[in-house]
Amino acid sequence: MSFQKLQFLYGLILLLSGMSCTQAQKEQSNEFSGSESCIECHENFYKLWQPSYHAQAMMPINAEFMAKHGVPNSESIDVEGHQFHVEFKDSTMMMYEHDGEKLVATYDVIYAMGGHNVYTFLTPFEKGKLQNIPLAYDANREEWFNYPMAGMRHFSDEYPEDEALPWKDDLFAFNTGCYSCHISQLSTNFDLETDTYHTTWKEPGINCETCHGPAGEHVRIFKALKEGEEADKLGLISTKVFTQEQNNAACAPCHAKMNPITPSFMPGDKFFDNYNLTTLEDRDFYPDGRSLGENYTMTEWMMNPCIEMSDLHCVTCHTSSGRDRNRDNPNQACLNCHTNRIKDMETHTGHPEEVGLTCLSCHMPKREFVGRFLRSDHSFRPPMPEATIKFGSPNACNQCHKDKSPEWANQIVKARPNGDYQEETLQWAQMIKEARDMNWENVEKMYEYIRNPETDEVVANSLIRLLGNFPSASKTEVLIDALNNKSELVRSSAAYGLGGIITEEVKYALLKACQDNIRLVRVQAANAILSFPQDQFTSEQRTIIADAEKEYVASMTSRLDSWSNHYNLGLYYQNKGEVSQSLSSYETAARLYPESVLPLINSSVLYSYVGNNEKAEQNLKKVLEFDPKNEAANLNLGLLLAEQGRMDEAEKALVTAFEANPEQQGVAAKNLCVILANKGDLSGAVKYAEAAYKASPENPNYGYTLAYYQMQNGQKSEAIIILEKMVKGTPEFLTAMNFLADIYWRDGKKELAIKLYQDALKINGISDQDKAALQQALNTLKSSL
Repeated sequence: MSFQKLQFLYGLILLLSGMSCTQAQKEQSNEFSGSESCIECHENFYKLWQPSYHAQAMMPINAEFMAKHGVPNSESIDVEGHQFHVEFKDSTMMMYEHDGEKLVATYDVIYAMGGHNVYTFLTPFEKGKLQNIPLAYDANREEWFNYPMAGMRHFSDEYPEDEALPWKDDLFAFNTGCYSCHISQLSTNFDLETDTYHTTWKEPGINCETCHGPAGEHVRIFKALKEGEEADKLGLISTKVFTQEQNNAACAPCHAKMNPITPSFMPGDKFFDNYNLTTLEDRDFYPDGRSLGENYTMTEWMMNPCIEMSDLHCVTCHTSSGRDRNRDNPNQACLNCHTNRIKDMETHTGHPEEVGLTCLSCHMPKREFVGRFLRSDHSFRPPMPEATIKFGSPNACNQCHKDKSPEWANQIVKARPNGDYQEETLQWAQMIKEARDMNWENVEKMYEYIRNPETDEVVANSLIRLLGNFPSASKTEVLIDALNNKSELVRSSAAYGLGGIITEEVKYALLKACQDNIRLVRVQAANAILSFPQDQFTSEQRTIIADAEKEYVASMTSRLDSWSNHYNLGLYYQNKGEVSQSLSSYETAARLYPESVLPLINSSVLYSYVGNNEKAEQNLKKVLEFDPKNEAANLNLGLLLAEQGRMDEAEKALVTAFEANPEQQGVAAKNLCVILANKGDLSGAVKYAEAAYKASPENPNYGYTLAYYQMQNGQKSEAIIILEKMVKGTPEFLTAMNFLADIYWRDGKKELAIKLYQDALKINGISDQDKAALQQALNTLKSSL
């Protein structure tokens, strides 16, 4: 399956939702007066804004566009086995699709987006969608290219089978992906019943009111002023009084890989009251935090040490229309803190002055990402060639010195007076890599990093999210401690990570988090605390949870056209025991995006639970149509078929699940063991029992199963070794102790059998019933001596 598809399906590429997509703004649409209403009083600003990339984020295809931008007709380009080309004529643009000599379809192309590096184009589709056509124009190389193909991730070690998404996929739909960062004052007007959009907007491009809010009142106030009279209020949002945090938050909705939790962000609001942010748990980042895919800046920006050590923010370097304030003097923004280094750039960079390096050359190099987009690295970190060696990430040294190796660059870096500056990043990047690979050998180091209040919040947050794959209670205290972290992002992920851990300490920690001053934390805490039975809470506590729960549900209904929101609602209702509503939400998610495997898998479990095995099987097989080797779908299908006695089909599905993840898939291995044993294949049964035990050695059922079938297969000595380990490691699992005692007794080692029962009677926590049974068995053994 394509990495792009995986990203989309599992929420790792989060749909952009800009600041203007709000019901509140829809209701106030009469208050938005449009950018032309600004000309009368702000003509100079308007003239600076009009040709900017913000203003031209989306442009209608007309004669003016053609004359100004000069995009040529394309040659024929192969996409998915068909040939596509575009032609401009008069004031129109058309795309033609051929299959050989046969004309298959023609498409009106009515809007262009971007142009800074790449132009993409939109054509009307069914159900009110605007779809990106499969051809895009590279403004730097002056050539057309296959746009979906350019989105493939080229890292063969991790995703050797990456493939391009179909160009008609929802990911390329303007309405679901890129809309509100290219137009202003948008209303999607999505009809859930018909899956239809009636999208409207005030004007294309990012206008003045995107950052300043509705200007209708402002215009009325100042038009009504008499000569010499001063206004007592401005009537719109003034960004001049914004704090550093507010400036960054105002830009972030369109410059972050994130997902919305409200429909109502306005400039001046807190970012994490309205959005969640993707961090390094996403493989579109290299383990050291450099961007591999298009990550829209904000995550890297939060890793920037200059933010904490100065008052630097987005508008320090950029105007509100996106222009570079320091284009003529690139070092200007760095002068306040780094004057000495800038005065002696030769010593600082190790390059002669005539080379012409600036601060940006090494700390903000521009790189081309998937889709041929160019972005500057906003983390401001220095080059780290050793990270290139270890993780494959880019570094500024080799971006310029293309004929040299990272090893060459690393030798030079390490010979500098501060040549060890890479070490800290290399250490935490290795932890990120190991956590992504579910290698928990150094999990204690991860815990230590998360607990350290001085560590980078993005890295700590990434590790917390990755720990979601670590099935150990040892992380509980770390997550509870992280709920007190100064970072609201870290607190939110810690709250989410505590979901499903049912202890008194976790309960009270989540209750506190439900009252956090940041909405994202409250929303994630509400989601997690639903794992607890409601009868464990007082009426006062239930009120606290209910308030946070309302915010959680609101966050899931802020985008009704998002399949992942409906999937999360399905989880929410499932946790509350509301099966019919859960199934309805899962089915809606699958209807909105038929290739969304998660709702199909979850709904199949619920259908099986309510006795509708036919529907459960149907949904699992839908998953396998899209992803034949899907581990979860094959596992659930195998278990479902086995319950129905369809053992040959069950075996096939379980083998596929096991082969997808042989190191971790104990459940499939255990069930395959039983199936093969029933077929008389004891050697095969032992092989799978060994795999299950290796996957989860702490699970006593797997150890017992292995010992049982080893005995059946004549491997008594191996069985004894396993059982002895179990008696020592999990003495409370009395089934293993009884099995071992029986073997000892049959082998004439009666004293060893008696000692096992005597030791078992000393175990703390066993029930009175078990103690009585143990004593009776012990008495029987002693009486037979």
